[in-house]
Amino acid sequence: MKRSLVFTTAISSFFVSATTAFSFCGQAQAFSFSGISSGTWGEPTPGSLDVDPTYTGVGTNTFTWGQPSSPSTLPNRLIFNGSSFSGNTDSIFKIGELKYFNETVLKGTSVEFVPLNLNLSLNPSVGINQAFKFKFDLVNTPNTSTNPEDNADFVFLDTNFPAQSFTFAGNKYTFELTGFNPNISQFGIKALEQGTITTSVYARIKTIPEPATIAGLCLLGIYLISQKKSLYNN
Repeated sequence: MKRSLVFTTAISSFFVSATTAFSFCGQAQAFSFSGISSGTWGEPTPGSLDVDPTYTGVGTNTFTWGQPSSPSTLPNRLIFNGSSFSGNTDSIFKIGELKYFNETVLKGTSVEFVPLNLNLSLNPSVGINQAFKFKFDLVNTPNTSTNPEDNADFVFLDTNFPAQSFTFAGNKYTFELTGFNPNISQFGIKALEQGTITTSVYARIKTIPEPATIAGLCLLGIYLISQKKSLYNN
């Protein structure tokens, strides 16, 4: 048999083995799940111009911020309502609902960031509870334009927050919020002054490949490369 044919056969065997190993790894880690979510807001972070930050609702699912511009109005509000959910690993599913009320507040009384402490009761029958922390950016405009669209305020999901992981049945997974739309990347919402917007929040549980499997495949690759050098040197 020619040396090139020997190596081609070895390479083919390697890729068959690699594909089988990765498939087995995915089957071992993938699972279907269901559960219930809930969330509470944490301690916010004022911006550099927020000399008199005003807020309520830390530790609850309703967070308010800003001093109302008149006694007849209310402050800005964010309400997170958890929900039941179900899905498969690596698929996107609805994790809850976010309501944003944009009111007119006095300058210097807002905050810039607020964390959401999100709790998942995963597969309740086996009693798995996981807590995760995410951060939302609150963008309050100065309301100086005659165009209502220019005075709209925004809420953004902070995508720079570190990935968070958990272990289930001996395997590791990451949990992430994917935004406000299951089909496209949408990480922000806006509301006009004294307006309200309600949006669904979506998430994903991703599998983490077994380190041992990855390392084993790397070693196989190194071995085959060394074998190729040996074949051509002989």
